[in-house]
Amino acid sequence: MKENIIKTKSFAFALRIIKLYQFLQSEKREFILSKQLLRSGTSIGAMVREAEQAESKADFIHKLAIAQKEANESDYWIELLYQSGYIAEKQYQSVFYNITEIRKLLTSIIKTSKTNKKLTINH
Repeated sequence: MKENIIKTKSFAFALRIIKLYQFLQSEKREFILSKQLLRSGTSIGAMVREAEQAESKADFIHKLAIAQKEANESDYWIELLYQSGYIAEKQYQSVFYNITEIRKLLTSIIKTSKTNKKLTINH
């Protein structure tokens, strides 16, 4: 069976966000921004998993669009944590790379799914 790259990467990202959350809580004593990042960062993979069980192509696209919104929000919190000095540049660059990769994958999957949906409707 072929590996589901977005499923794998979004799950790995969620684990990474959990570890970052734990670090921010224990080492930096930061409780608000880290909680927001925890919610959005783990929600991406949850929505990808929900999309696997979508009831229709439209439902699939909708669930991945929500995952994409959560990825955009995560990107915001990561940048805010960096700009406010809670995470170092090295941490930021690494996590930013991951979320950018996930956002690009989601965008590509959504675009392809929309194109395939139109082709199915027109034929």
